[in-house]
Amino acid sequence: MRAVTYDRFGPASEVLSLLDMPVPEPGAGEVLVRLHASGVNPSDVRVRAGGRPGVTAPPFPVIVPHSDGAGVIEAVGPGVPSDRIGQRVWIWNGQWRRPFGTAADYIALPSDQAVVLADHLSFEEGAVLGIPGLTAVHSVLGGGPVAGRRVLVSGGAGTVGRIAVQVAHAAGAEVIATAHGAEGIEAARTAGADHVLDYSAPDLAEQILAATGGAAIDRIVEVEFGRNAETNARVIAEGGIIASYGSAKDMTPELPFYPLMFKAVTIDLVLVYLLTPDQRRKAVDELATLIDRKALDLRLSAILPLAECARAHEMVEAGNRAGSVILTL
Repeated sequence: MRAVTYDRFGPASEVLSLLDMPVPEPGAGEVLVRLHASGVNPSDVRVRAGGRPGVTAPPFPVIVPHSDGAGVIEAVGPGVPSDRIGQRVWIWNGQWRRPFGTAADYIALPSDQAVVLADHLSFEEGAVLGIPGLTAVHSVLGGGPVAGRRVLVSGGAGTVGRIAVQVAHAAGAEVIATAHGAEGIEAARTAGADHVLDYSAPDLAEQILAATGGAAIDRIVEVEFGRNAETNARVIAEGGIIASYGSAKDMTPELPFYPLMFKAVTIDLVLVYLLTPDQRRKAVDELATLIDRKALDLRLSAILPLAECARAHEMVEAGNRAGSVILTL
């Protein structure tokens, strides 16, 4: 089978290679998936570049990157019902703590990590559901129902943020989103945000509270924890929750501790790879419900062939994408 691999950290164009590898065999409790699409996420790019703190060398001799993907089950291992063969599925945690991810023609992995893909979704859309989809669902709904509550989504035009806006809107929340530029603001608005504000505004906190009529925010879905800590401390309600899945622009933030403490704010640091089994099942089920309702618009920024994996990584690194970058196989 074809597989993109790397054996050292470095720039995508220097370390990623397209090689021929044996097709894996599914072990006990596993399925073999013939992949049709592989999702490229910022976390995949950071790991390949050696950007994870404290990690100086790849954890395996050869790595096939990417944790998200979609395809068709072609074989099953012992203990897996044979009626799974032929199912269209999407993948989560394909390369998490494993050497071989989804940037290949095939992947063998535990059966529960291959979730049935709705017929109305393409394989390319299915490759968005793992990291972006589950992060958005857990960040919005992981603390309980949000119907009738006020939810602020930071970066509502981003891949996770725009899905989070849709999740919160479908769940019955009043949704306030931040974005930047005419296209970004329109993207968040069309996703279902009730109010969209420019995150670069110097009086952003005042604008947020003005949009809600002075009511504080119950839950914040945050992509830039450090940069937005002061604003969030000002607008969040007593007993509110900040669910943050990123802080790339300020990786060692100073926390406005007392303003947050005297509101008894909960800070939930979301790492989708480490959801508990119960959290995972809940997020997968909630995502499936939204998909069945056709409540999600999964935007794709670029679709490239597997051989252009390095270019796909470079596109993700560059940012300014209007959706996910997907490889087809």
